[in-house]
Amino acid sequence: MGQAVKVLQLFKTLHRTRQQVFKNDARALEAARIKINEEFKKNKSETSPKKVEELMKIGSDVELLLRTSVIQGIHTDHNTLRVASVVSGSSSSWRREVALVWWQEQT
Repeated sequence: MGQAVKVLQLFKTLHRTRQQVFKNDARALEAARIKINEEFKKNKSETSPKKVEELMKIGSDVELLLRTSVIQGIHTDHNTLRVASVVSGSSSSWRREVALVWWQEQT
């Protein structure tokens, strides 16, 4: 597979991950879209195969970080935060929801 095809594939993968990770958060979706597009445009004239490989490694690392480390939280009441994280497996993605209760110090 040619390098240009791999770059395009990474670009599409980053956008699909962005859509999944920031689902229902319009501001985060837009910010991530802009950042991905800016980074690819900034480096579109790169001709060094070694530098392109380095940039693709960074992009792949970012995609993995987004997919495995980002969570969204929603305040459900004063002391509770509902956290929904997307966890990707090798063959499918599944959602898990965790309820976290914040406690307040008693004075």
